[in-house]
Amino acid sequence: MPKHIRLNEFLVLFYRLSLAYLFYFFARILFYLFNKNILKVDSISEFFSLCYYGLAFDTTAILYVNLLFIVLSVIPLYRNTNPGYQKFLFYLYFTTNLIAYATNFIDFIYYKYTFARTTIVVLNVLQHETNKKVLLFSFLVDYWYILILFLIFSAFWIFLYKRVTVKVNIPTNKLYYFGFSTISFLLVVLFTIGGIRGGDFKKSTRPINILDASRHVTNIVHSDIVLNTPFAILRTLFTNSFKKTNYIDVNEQIILEKVQPIKQYKNNPQTKPNVVVFILESYGREYIGAFNKDSKIPNYKSHAPFLDSLSQHSMIFTNAYANGRQSIHGMSSVLAGIPSFKDAFTSSPYPKQKIESLVSTLKSEGYNTSFFHGAANGSMGFLGFANILGIDNYYGRTEFNDDSQFDGYWGIWDEPFLQFMEKTLDKKKTPFFASVFTVSSHEPYIIPEKYKNRFHEGGVPIHKCAEYTDYALKRFFDEAKKKPWFSNTIFVLVADHCNQIYYDEYQKAINHFAVPIIIYKPNSQYVGVDDDFAQQIDIYPTILDMIGYPKPFRSWGRSLLDKKSSQPFVINSTGTIYQFSKGNYICTFDGKNALGFYDKNDKDLKNNLIAHKNAEMKEIELNCKAFIEDYYNRVVDQKLYYKK
Repeated sequence: MPKHIRLNEFLVLFYRLSLAYLFYFFARILFYLFNKNILKVDSISEFFSLCYYGLAFDTTAILYVNLLFIVLSVIPLYRNTNPGYQKFLFYLYFTTNLIAYATNFIDFIYYKYTFARTTIVVLNVLQHETNKKVLLFSFLVDYWYILILFLIFSAFWIFLYKRVTVKVNIPTNKLYYFGFSTISFLLVVLFTIGGIRGGDFKKSTRPINILDASRHVTNIVHSDIVLNTPFAILRTLFTNSFKKTNYIDVNEQIILEKVQPIKQYKNNPQTKPNVVVFILESYGREYIGAFNKDSKIPNYKSHAPFLDSLSQHSMIFTNAYANGRQSIHGMSSVLAGIPSFKDAFTSSPYPKQKIESLVSTLKSEGYNTSFFHGAANGSMGFLGFANILGIDNYYGRTEFNDDSQFDGYWGIWDEPFLQFMEKTLDKKKTPFFASVFTVSSHEPYIIPEKYKNRFHEGGVPIHKCAEYTDYALKRFFDEAKKKPWFSNTIFVLVADHCNQIYYDEYQKAINHFAVPIIIYKPNSQYVGVDDDFAQQIDIYPTILDMIGYPKPFRSWGRSLLDKKSSQPFVINSTGTIYQFSKGNYICTFDGKNALGFYDKNDKDLKNNLIAHKNAEMKEIELNCKAFIEDYYNRVVDQKLYYKK
């Protein structure tokens, strides 16, 4: 039996997949040519650079579309080279590929109207249309040249496919054949999974999505050149929970009254202090003693001595909650006031739109804006979303440029990275806005070797990481307070979400979202403890209230310092059930109906009071519906900004 058995089959498979890359490249060129007035690329080299970054997205789409074809091409069936079997593979290959490829051609025209690659959302738009066939026929007639182009490229693709064929080969040594085939099959599957994920198996990354295309561009519209339409559809195929709602008992007047989506504060004179927001990875409220003085937890121990100290000079919110469950939810909630419910807003089909945020409002007031994250640039989709928000400077592991401080898993240790951040801010012209997303308080819960005898695990492994990050924050503030910009700076510290739980109090369902919110301004009146409901989406309007921002702006949150304009509330989701807390009750809601009402202190949701539904409960349910309706409708209709 020759050692090169099946080599011809694998080479032909590689050729056939390479053809898909070639035709995706042709489609990208055509997409640009049809939309060059919108996309506006400055040079050929820039265009080819965008094409290069698009390879990762092409790989994901091509491998998804050809998954069955690849498996059936390499699986050891003994007669894979049989002409009849190869004919079957031919039809499978072109049935799947040409359907996917056609979506690129649709976007040659459709992009002009949506300014975004088509996603699965288009089916939601069309599902209520009764004249789908008429619409399709009209499209084909009006844009007949697109159909002609598609047929020409399809024919050319088929021609090239047939130029290279598999040689008929009947193996004689079955043991060698099946042994070699099994190993080869496993390797092909492994590389296919890696390609679908975006090119790696790293623990610190997740499969690439639409948002990741934004990390490679300076002009946000160029992310649509990086993308391809099959990828955009596939990545949103099973994840889009963003659909417009229309509750019978909710109308525009109720939304304006209950949700107050447009805010404007006149509580403070207009000033321009610097603003620095710390988003602390996995830093649950449980770890900070200042937030647990009244929790009555037996034998409670704090793991944040610096934050405890800082809290004595700050305004702290001891009944604050996250609006999401994952890191990717935290950035949009804190910086843009956009929560995430079933799915992350940033992973939905809708993040690439005009978004009014803390970034845009401060930039309009002359602020320089920066975002810091010690992980690989683009990790968690932060770089892409930073570009969408319009952040001026992104600083990641690349800019830090010293992997001797890399933790081996997620990114640069918090202590050196926060020192890098402080030194970078020293060079900024004021006023500036900066936000940092820390990395060290995260699984696998390790700290630098030199601190292994200083910070201890405590009840759960994350405790030592919480202590280390607390120390890293102390080191930052120790250096920053020596600098002239420090005294005129608002510092906000909040967690993205919770993590390991040690005390029973935080095992309660509602407390799974319990995070700290600390607002510190040196030598100011903002000192004290507030136990009203608070949430991440309140941070954006709170800062604008503090600086006396003079204009109306879009915000679902409320200023935590304004007790007159709106009532405190919290909304979040388990991924299937909404939790809406306001006044005396917590409402659980499935998207259609209230499932339960609980006393606001019943954080374990044990005693359902729905059988005794009163006027306040009905009002809270209506408020929850109004919020959800305004949220999804504004996201889908691309109205995430105040329009005069």
